[in-house]
Amino acid sequence: MSCSEGLSPFSPPSARAVKLPPPACAGTLSVDQALAERRSVRRYADDPLTLAEVSQLLWAAYGITQPLPGIPELGGGFRAAPSAGALYPLELYLVAGAVTGLEPGIYRYRPGPHDLLDVLAGDRRQWLCHAALGQTMVQDAPASLVYSAVFSRNTAKYGERGRRRYVCMDLGHSAENVYLQCASLGLGTCGIAAFHDDAVRLVTRLPENEEPLYIMPVGRLPQKKGARG
Repeated sequence: MSCSEGLSPFSPPSARAVKLPPPACAGTLSVDQALAERRSVRRYADDPLTLAEVSQLLWAAYGITQPLPGIPELGGGFRAAPSAGALYPLELYLVAGAVTGLEPGIYRYRPGPHDLLDVLAGDRRQWLCHAALGQTMVQDAPASLVYSAVFSRNTAKYGERGRRRYVCMDLGHSAENVYLQCASLGLGTCGIAAFHDDAVRLVTRLPENEEPLYIMPVGRLPQKKGARG
């Protein structure tokens, strides 16, 4: 079945929260090795991700590394990725299809409690693939991270420079963390910016003040050669 087939109406969102396993702060791969092994991977093995792996990826992308509950403007504390003015304009969504211990669906990541807020039930990878111009790696990956931005968080302080420059810098910091964390976990990902914005917004049910920026499908490395680039 192609990724554009079988589209059907959305099911109603719920407010169920899924607590994620605590992230590990010590891995088996050095930063140097992760840098050397980082690649864009466009084909994946037919194996699910674990909830622990999803937890680690989301934490690396935008998670809390040092809680600071007494400074609410930091959104819970220092993060794994830097942000201009500590404004943290990004939001992360998980489009899960094959994650052990997690029902298929779309979830919003909350860095403070390190959990997933249920947005839509059901496997939506096919719809996200259709929104991403039919790039089949989005459908084939067990899950994808979808980044959006609340530009007003930056423009209120930095004006148009916040929109044109600083939000993009924040995205680059966070996305590279995901690449390196994938290398450390033996996973693969590939950044995607070619998609229909309105379609991605519809699939993920983004609020009106959020704009989609980036999709990162994630999966296990295939055994056959030539899948990395």
